[in-house]
Amino acid sequence: MTNPPARRTVLGTGAAFLLAGCSKYGDSNSSSAASPTATTSPIAKPSANKELAEKSDIPVGGGKVFKEEKVVVTQPKKGEFKAFSAICTHQGCTVNKVADGTIDCPCHGSKYRITDASVVHGPAPRPLPAKKITVKGKSIFLA
Repeated sequence: MTNPPARRTVLGTGAAFLLAGCSKYGDSNSSSAASPTATTSPIAKPSANKELAEKSDIPVGGGKVFKEEKVVVTQPKKGEFKAFSAICTHQGCTVNKVADGTIDCPCHGSKYRITDASVVHGPAPRPLPAKKITVKGKSIFLA
């Protein structure tokens, strides 16, 4: 007597056929979207040496969020510029403002210090990672 296949085996096999069928008969106009080398990748890395702003655009004791580059630049003291990832360490939301000495996330209320991106108010579990910038003349560049 032969044992019938386990439910997990049947479901797994069915899912594999379904996925294979979807990829085989997908829209021919969207073939570049499936390509790992497509230039329209939603996780594009910011280009190095890109000018972000002029120094005068970053307020002393504050900062500015650059959503496209996923970076936030602060100026804790006059002439001292810092840069951090704009992606909250809690659940990956993009921070949306710099106010009252903190970098703020709109999703769950996390706040980070403008001086070192350490957590002032959770639920964020860790600081924002530092980013490299270069200040040349009147401009700030993403390094």
